[in-house]
Amino acid sequence: MAQFLLETVWLVPFYALTGGLLAIPWSPGIIRKTGSRPAGYVNLIMTFLALVHSVLALQFTWNQPPQEIFIPWLSTAGLNLTINLEISAVSVGAMVIVTGLNFLAQIFALGYMEMDWGWGRFYSLLGLFEAGLCALALCNNLFFSYVILEVLTLGTYLLVGLWFSQPLVVSGARDAFLTKRVGDLFLLMGVLGLWTLSGTWNYTELAAWANNTQVDPTVITLVGLALVAGPMGKCAQFPLHLWLDEAMEGPVPSTILRNSVVVASGAWVLIKLQPVLSLSPVVSSFMIAIGVVTAVGASLIAIAQIDVKRCLSYSVSAYMGLVFIAVGTQQNETALLLVLTHALASALLVMSTGGIVWNSVTQNVTQLGGLWTRRPISGLAFIVGILGLIAFPPLGSFWALVKLANELWESFPWLVGIIILVNALTAFSLTREFALIFGGKAQQMSERSPEVHWPMTMPMMILFGFVLHLPLVLQSLSILPDWASLNKDVVLLLIWSSIFGCSISLIIYLSNIPKPIRLPWKPLQDLFAYDFYTPKLYRITIIFGVAQLSKFADMVDRFIVDGIVNLVGLFSLLGGEGLKYSTTGQTQTYAFTVLLGLGFLCAWITWPFWKIQFLDFIF
Repeated sequence: MAQFLLETVWLVPFYALTGGLLAIPWSPGIIRKTGSRPAGYVNLIMTFLALVHSVLALQFTWNQPPQEIFIPWLSTAGLNLTINLEISAVSVGAMVIVTGLNFLAQIFALGYMEMDWGWGRFYSLLGLFEAGLCALALCNNLFFSYVILEVLTLGTYLLVGLWFSQPLVVSGARDAFLTKRVGDLFLLMGVLGLWTLSGTWNYTELAAWANNTQVDPTVITLVGLALVAGPMGKCAQFPLHLWLDEAMEGPVPSTILRNSVVVASGAWVLIKLQPVLSLSPVVSSFMIAIGVVTAVGASLIAIAQIDVKRCLSYSVSAYMGLVFIAVGTQQNETALLLVLTHALASALLVMSTGGIVWNSVTQNVTQLGGLWTRRPISGLAFIVGILGLIAFPPLGSFWALVKLANELWESFPWLVGIIILVNALTAFSLTREFALIFGGKAQQMSERSPEVHWPMTMPMMILFGFVLHLPLVLQSLSILPDWASLNKDVVLLLIWSSIFGCSISLIIYLSNIPKPIRLPWKPLQDLFAYDFYTPKLYRITIIFGVAQLSKFADMVDRFIVDGIVNLVGLFSLLGGEGLKYSTTGQTQTYAFTVLLGLGFLCAWITWPFWKIQFLDFIF
């Protein structure tokens, strides 16, 4: 039985894909008599089967060497493309997280999208997302990982644009798609460039090649920077971070996956490529710089946001910045632990706020308040989500952040200060959001906001329990760092930064200090509130440049390309009109025309001879 489960674990992505395909007939206009609810039930069943298969397979892969499966796909002109799958505890564990969170998100969607007309299409796209993420976890080939990432980019566009009748949704889906395409374009360049250097796209072979190769530093730096650009877009890192903010216009159930595991897809590829990226110190420094800028910048921006979903989106970018720092300093295990702890806590936060978005008139946190007495379950879930995302012992992110800071204490002590600062800012921003939503007195927009019904409460409580018990699970699997080997000064600094951030936020936002809070210097407050003016910089640089280039191309097309075509057409028209009026029907006219043409032809052919004779006559 164990061997059968291991040999067929590659079928897990096909469960979700089958569920997505089976849900298509319930899209509007195909099946109407039964309603659209069967589409959700079909997907739930297939996702549950995928979850069970993954959990059972994980038991038999733990502490076992990885197994590889090779599926030939294309062989032509010296190019052999083979789908390489790696079955290991890490890859199967990633599928458990993906299928588990998607299963809970689909149950949540039963309540959130109960009366929505796009039910069938929504569940089909969730199946596509799950299939892509599971395939990415198993894939051991860079080229096919790129293909899967492209599919996920398309899925993001379709899910964000589910409610395509709303202008903000359309613009958000478009901006998210185009922003991620920038990173994907550079990633494709890096994928092709790496093939010319190593001759392989297999991650295992790439790691072996990186350990035993001498390559031109300039070339590997350029290739490495291109390879990093793709994960930058997927993980919403500066300056490709705006797509995650725009994607918040989509349905909340899809945001559960997007904020937890979809953003981690880029980090997964980055971790796989770490041996290659470490060949260039410039690339490693670049990843650290991007991680620091995004982590600090996004944490500051999150404090100034008033939209309930956008507050969380910038926190996600900040946490992914810490993952970039971990990979840049060659801490792959720590990066995986960061991704795991973040996925569960972030999904819990989205579920908690999703119910508020569902039955409240506004998403503005400054117009809410007093929901603790009306929604205690959501409030408790939000508190646990906050504590699970910061360095609060003994929850998951505490161990991940302590492990990251402990490894950096000797070699990069200044990065430890960045981690402590980001942790304090994250604690402050998330606690601020909790205080504005659940604390204080009820306002007009939140006076009638009861707790959500069971399809939304049940998955939230299940994830609530998983976040609380995650340290016990990690300890049983021997994943937690050894307490005796940790630097206690670093541990205390991280704990105090969490306490400081939460306490200051509670004092400010639960006291009688006049709201909203304003900084003494308004330009600095505007800098945070308007995302460091990144959208404006986009408009005056990239968008302006593309617009001017488009205008130039339009001018070339209208005045040169169209001009030549129109000129040829004009000559054809005039020639046709001339021939029409020269057609008289008289034989002598036709004969004269033929003789005249023959005369011109003969004169043209014999012109060199007559030219020589004429010159000889003159001279």
